[in-house]
Amino acid sequence: MGNLGMTEILLIGLALLIFFGPSRLPELGKSLGKSIQEFKKASRELTNSVKE
Repeated sequence: MGNLGMTEILLIGLALLIFFGPSRLPELGKSLGKSIQEFKKASRELTNSVKE
């Protein structure tokens, strides 16, 4: 993740909270998690197909 410290993470979280509001943050987090999961799955499948 680079050199993000606790202060930077808190500032990003605060900016997201202000920009999107508290009601949308869980929805955004869930969709981000699903996107990361799908990307990892696709890259794993690609790696396995290249190894074969």
